Amino acid sequence: MWFWIFMFICDLLIPLLMLGFGWWFKDHAPKTINGVYGYRTTMSMKNMDTWKFAHNYCGKLWWKIGIGMLPVSVVAMLFVLGKSDDTVGCVGGIICMVQCVILVASIFPVERALKKNFDKDGKRREIFN
Repeated sequence: MWFWIFMFICDLLIPLLMLGFGWWFKDHAPKTINGVYGYRTTMSMKNMDTWKFAHNYCGKLWWKIGIGMLPVSVVAMLFVLGKSDDTVGCVGGIICMVQCVILVASIFPVERALKKNFDKDGKRREIFN
């Protein structure tokens, strides 16, 4: 049972972190462009406009993904409650790997939105509806 609790907590970390940072980033981008904290890519670090846009977009995306991943992770772990440590470890590890892939894959829509809204120099594009 202790191993299940450990894996359960581990599998909740990524969705909870995405919820927390998503909520924070959508309204509170780090004050300065830095290489330590925040959504850091070449495009997002061009200027303060791209920096704030990337954090707002990423924050909203992470919030939505976190909301979706949290109940899925809980339900998946409930299916292995009382099973062997090997089963719990295998399922918990798969859940964690899928969460990591989703977390890394969230870079692609943010970068696409940055390229759609800014040119290669970080100047905002004129978007006509």
